[in-house]
Amino acid sequence: MATTHLPTNWGRWGDDDQLGTLHLIDAAARKRAAAEVRDAHHISLARRTKPVPLTTGLGPVGSPATMPAGVLQAVNFNGAKPQAMTDSLLINTHNADLTHLDTVAHMPVDEHVYPGIPVHAAVTPTGVTHGSADPFGEGIVTRGVLLDLAPGGGSLPADRRIGGTDLNAALERAGTTLAAGDAVAVRGGWDTHQPLDQPVPGLDLSAVQWLREHDVSVYVGDIGDARPAQFPLPLHQVALARLGLPLVDAADLQALAQHCEASNRWSFMLILAPPRITGTTGLAVNPIAVF
Repeated sequence: MATTHLPTNWGRWGDDDQLGTLHLIDAAARKRAAAEVRDAHHISLARRTKPVPLTTGLGPVGSPATMPAGVLQAVNFNGAKPQAMTDSLLINTHNADLTHLDTVAHMPVDEHVYPGIPVHAAVTPTGVTHGSADPFGEGIVTRGVLLDLAPGGGSLPADRRIGGTDLNAALERAGTTLAAGDAVAVRGGWDTHQPLDQPVPGLDLSAVQWLREHDVSVYVGDIGDARPAQFPLPLHQVALARLGLPLVDAADLQALAQHCEASNRWSFMLILAPPRITGTTGLAVNPIAVF
């Protein structure tokens, strides 16, 4: 797919839009989500992230194959007999050990962020002024559908590239349909918190075109862009940066897949409630599926 033919939503909701595909989550989408709740069983789609003591420094850093720890922690003591215990957390938001929500300002294309704002006007040393996580603070509630690409608890081969036909097949196996404003949880059976030089499967551009054609509002995945990287990055440089499609990276979808198979139900209410911290390129998040 040539760069000039990449799918885009730039201009679809105005030249200064910051919501992107969240515009698709209207009252009808939220009502569809509410209709999915029957027994109120709920499942977290987030990884368990163990903080690294801040006293160890910023290791593991120093190799092209590694990233800073997802969360560094310092426990604060208040005197010899503390009356209260607190801690400080240094969060490396876009880390594969931390389930997090990417904002549309996270990835620029041609020195612009969605929907065509120059990087220098959108991101400053003191915070993000356009395309930040601010709109997510209202909370996101919509219908979600699991697309399991490796059913039965399996995992995709490291060199696998997922296209639109693969997403179609997973949707058919789920025995349901997608409506505009629904979210998808895409499971490949992978833990991508691995050295950066390790190959991992990922989506290709035809899969992103499929997401666009189905007007998907949010992508939640335990796989994303493949490694070794292929440019443009289908999810981060096209779906996020061009479509304005928020991405929940580094999800843990194993428990969700097990419940879906056991109950033969592949759709659910999806709730995202990130903290209301302003001016960021993303936030840690705990997605909740409610049945």
